Amino acid sequence: MWETLHAAGIDPAPRRTGPTWRQFLTAQAHAIIACDFLVVETIMLKRLYVLIFIEHGTRRLHLAGVTPHPTGAWTVQQARNLVMASGDRIAGLRFLIHDRDPLFTSAFREVFTAEGLRDITTLPRTPRMNAICERVIGTLRRELLDRILILDEPHLAFVLREYLIHYNDRPHQSRHQRPPDIAAQPARDVTDLSDLRSVRRKPVVTGMINEYRHAA
Repeated sequence: MWETLHAAGIDPAPRRTGPTWRQFLTAQAHAIIACDFLVVETIMLKRLYVLIFIEHGTRRLHLAGVTPHPTGAWTVQQARNLVMASGDRIAGLRFLIHDRDPLFTSAFREVFTAEGLRDITTLPRTPRMNAICERVIGTLRRELLDRILILDEPHLAFVLREYLIHYNDRPHQSRHQRPPDIAAQPARDVTDLSDLRSVRRKPVVTGMINEYRHAA
């Protein structure tokens, strides 16, 4: 093949010195955690800021905190809380991805580098470099925040915690319909259509979302 292309005056493209960004994200998904801020306005037009983290490999979503006045010190404290709450999970992570928001200070980054993670800051005005985090923010808006009026900070924290339970327990298409932390989808027998009569609907997240399970 090379001789045919060379005879036609077409030389092969030079080999890249490293993987593309997409290849890196795919190859290292199990070791990546990403974060970003979600901005929410209450019915009184008060702006609230939500710091979220998501693990690429498992799609496990973390709600770090909600505040009307985010500061560098507040962001650092949420990072420390996340590391403590993660326990041994943090040992399996190697990279932290975030944008150039000034709230992600050097002290914030040091919380993760002290745990052995490499800090990766995305390029300016390139949200696609943190696409999974951007996508889950879009999911939060479509499935929850665009469908409910937020009263205040405690109300927002409550509905987000409720949604977090739902999100981290449901199947994800990117994981072949597995929930976070489930290594393999359990084998399923052929379903008898009569069994569908035992399916029950359970409203969750203040009735905004329905879950379906087999009745006990």
